[in-house]
Amino acid sequence: DLIEKHLDVPYFLTETATAVLSVAGNLFICTVILRDRKLRAVVTNYFLVSLAAADVLVGAVAIPCAQMADAGLPRGHPTLCLLMLCTLLIFTQASVLGLLAIAVERYISILKPFQYPSLMSPQNSLLVILGSWVLATFTGALPLMGWHKPFPPDGQCSFNAFIEDTYEVYFNFVACMLVPLAAMLVLYGRIFLEAKRQIRKVAEREVDVSRHARRRRVLHQELRLATSLFIVLFCFALCWLPLHVINTLRLVCPGCPVPSPLVLATIVLSHANSAINPVVYVFRMRSFRQAFTAAFSCAWVLRGGGQAGAELAVEPQGEEAKPG
Repeated sequence: DLIEKHLDVPYFLTETATAVLSVAGNLFICTVILRDRKLRAVVTNYFLVSLAAADVLVGAVAIPCAQMADAGLPRGHPTLCLLMLCTLLIFTQASVLGLLAIAVERYISILKPFQYPSLMSPQNSLLVILGSWVLATFTGALPLMGWHKPFPPDGQCSFNAFIEDTYEVYFNFVACMLVPLAAMLVLYGRIFLEAKRQIRKVAEREVDVSRHARRRRVLHQELRLATSLFIVLFCFALCWLPLHVINTLRLVCPGCPVPSPLVLATIVLSHANSAINPVVYVFRMRSFRQAFTAAFSCAWVLRGGGQAGAELAVEPQGEEAKPG
């Protein structure tokens, strides 16, 4: 019983607070972007809205499902249990693929500015987002297609008792998380090196000072945006890796004791990632910081929307690079 378990009540309350913060914070991010015409025109924000939507669903759907599974619910309904557990996997995969799409978009913006307008058009960006959600749904729903353990004899719904360890470790962790994370690290490494190279190159030129000063300012904004998005990626890895390490330990060392409080703490940490992203945006991106301040001064309502942000209102690089 949920109330009778020693650590379940603190876990339940912490998860509930995390869910509320996640839903509220990410709805705020979506509102800021969707209400501001200039922010809506920036392709990067398409992916931020998709990522925020995944985090809203984590708070509104996935965390309540995790709380029910911790209580062993629903009892005696294997299909419903699997469907509930798969929501956790789907939204995690949507976040990973969303972060990967953002990294690719930033990579093209910095390293392939001439091709950016055609490669990352609004239509193409929406197709990428749709494709990432379809792929996330497929990979996350594989347990529903048969890749799972037999339903526990006691009829209780439990993630570790029902989801195959091989799926969780080899597929969900290694193939669907570690590989994309490694790819993103390479992409951001290339982004930072190229941005700094371009900034140095612009600084060395003396001809047409005003144009080069503007170009350098844009590059600095691009670099700051890339840094902010890398922080989001770093927080994601920091929040999710401990839980996956424990799952891996359970697979390679079935007899090794893993304290229940530690497991619950890593579960909460993984879900807390969904509440962290809005905090990063507010502290690192001026547009969200202005909107956050305005929301508390009532200016947000009176003006009917925030002013365009600096970092996210960076002109697409393809436009900057067009000749003539």
